[in-house]
Amino acid sequence: MELRQLQYFLTVVEEANFTRAAARLHLAQPGVSAQIRQLERELGLPLLDRSGRTVTTTAVGEAVLPFARAALAAVDGLRQTVDEFAGLVRGQVTIGLVSGAATDEFDVAALLADFHDDHPQVETALTEDTSERMLAALRRGELDLAVVGLTDEDPPPGVSLQVVIDTPLVAAMAPDDPLLTPVGRTGIPLAELAGRPLISLPRGTGLRGVLERACAQAGLRPRIAFEGASPTLLARLAARGLGVAVLPEVPPEAAAALGLRTLPVTAPRLRGRIALAWPANGPVTPAAGALLARMRKAFPPV
Repeated sequence: MELRQLQYFLTVVEEANFTRAAARLHLAQPGVSAQIRQLERELGLPLLDRSGRTVTTTAVGEAVLPFARAALAAVDGLRQTVDEFAGLVRGQVTIGLVSGAATDEFDVAALLADFHDDHPQVETALTEDTSERMLAALRRGELDLAVVGLTDEDPPPGVSLQVVIDTPLVAAMAPDDPLLTPVGRTGIPLAELAGRPLISLPRGTGLRGVLERACAQAGLRPRIAFEGASPTLLARLAARGLGVAVLPEVPPEAAAALGLRTLPVTAPRLRGRIALAWPANGPVTPAAGALLARMRKAFPPV
């Protein structure tokens, strides 16, 4: 009995068809059939019923099916364990990234490129989405890791966090905006923003959640005139006088280059936090664990 015969058997069962199974295995159909017949001769009983339009398991085939699956899973586990000891991580990692998180100081692209160079057998998939949806995807097991914006102080249920960016939120506006008077203001109370058209990230993002929670606690209703996934787009809209953008703190020289003036949001002071997030019970694969360890080292907690 050979492992490949068990693999062919399982694939035919899953596809219920020899031709489809052979295509999935990238083999010729007669070769797959011959190997399964050899397995049946060795066991002494037929495993598959070929008499109908689709291939089904016989009573014996159904009985041995879990053992075939267990045998192949055991071999995969053995290989995975050896790979871990040898440092040859393989598999797939799916990462979620909140819009605007990839910056020069938080260079996810460079980190992923270096990780790929060290582990070329790992397939890495990257997707952008809102923090709310990514946290839900982590809990469902659809993502291995995520870079998310946070709304609350406490970690969401079922998720572990490492906060890597913690910065004040500012109100960004055109240089002639009335909110900038009197000259010399050092901040803008949240209540003064409530009646103004605001420019913000979409619902489900951490920054939007911080803004909405603070307004709700103060009994205010924010008037969102524009929303977009890119902080740069929000800044440009604000620079053209279309509203006040609520953004993470912008360096003065960067704000000037965009034609903006910024002031911290006060009473209460708001903060934007970005965190690495992963399932609370730990990464489910060695590949995900290796990438998480690298990201936690590259982007230390604040």
